[in-house]
Amino acid sequence: MAQAMGNGGGPVGGLGTLPWVSDSGAVEWLADLVADGDVVVLSGAGISTESGIPDYRGETGRARRATPMTYQTFVGSVEARRRYWARSHLGWRHIVRAAPNDGHRVVAALQGHGLVAGVITQNVDGLHQAAGARNVIELHGSLDRVLCLGCGRRSSREVLHRRLCAANPGWEARPGTINPDGDVVLDDDEVATFTVVDCEDCGGMLKPDVIFFGENVPRPRVERCYELTERAGLLLVLGSSLTVMSGYRFVRHAAERGIPVAIINRGATRGDTHALLTLDAPLGPALTALLSALPVATSAR
Repeated sequence: MAQAMGNGGGPVGGLGTLPWVSDSGAVEWLADLVADGDVVVLSGAGISTESGIPDYRGETGRARRATPMTYQTFVGSVEARRRYWARSHLGWRHIVRAAPNDGHRVVAALQGHGLVAGVITQNVDGLHQAAGARNVIELHGSLDRVLCLGCGRRSSREVLHRRLCAANPGWEARPGTINPDGDVVLDDDEVATFTVVDCEDCGGMLKPDVIFFGENVPRPRVERCYELTERAGLLLVLGSSLTVMSGYRFVRHAAERGIPVAIINRGATRGDTHALLTLDAPLGPALTALLSALPVATSAR
């Protein structure tokens, strides 16, 4: 479904609510906005579900009962860290094997045409960069890196994977459901036999270089996102319910400064009342249609 929204959230321009499949007018209107350039993309988990990575709140998330790890639990409990690393040791490979989908490729293509100034992503999967996007701010970090909470050293997740394999020879587990943050469901007895390793430099606690629930995004990173948003001609939200303040604040920041906001997402979002245009549609098909409607239309491959 597509809906054109005014500043107060009501339909404008006579479009009202229209069937997505037959509504070329809304796509063309969005294409006109994008064609003006200086687009800043704010992406969430919904853009990666078509790559097989589930989300917490969208259609793939509704059937899940996973409780995300919090920062306080991780740093405060040896057993919580053991559980996290055992589950993530198996699950992160699913993230690594994921490939960019049409949505990621269209964002990169739009940037290649000089229409997208930058990308703010709430995702930790690296798929925007894998599709060729540049100037990507990873708001919540990346699963590809590991951070030592003792000395601050960052290292490769691949290196940690090899160390964990060496520390757990013969460890076997039967992975269950993949969770959105790149871990899998394991039985308690499988977790109990897993050995965790510490920082090679200082012996400190290792943590994935991602922002856990209950943890603050570093202020300099937030300021970079605000600065990018303030220079935007359009803030284009892709695949985010904007439920948490981490991403929603940039929508609110844009709206307060008169910067138009457009949202493509499956289902309603917290930011809909701030949006000039909302599209309830799958990200891959919607963005492919958007690209085709532009004067610079080209293949998203």
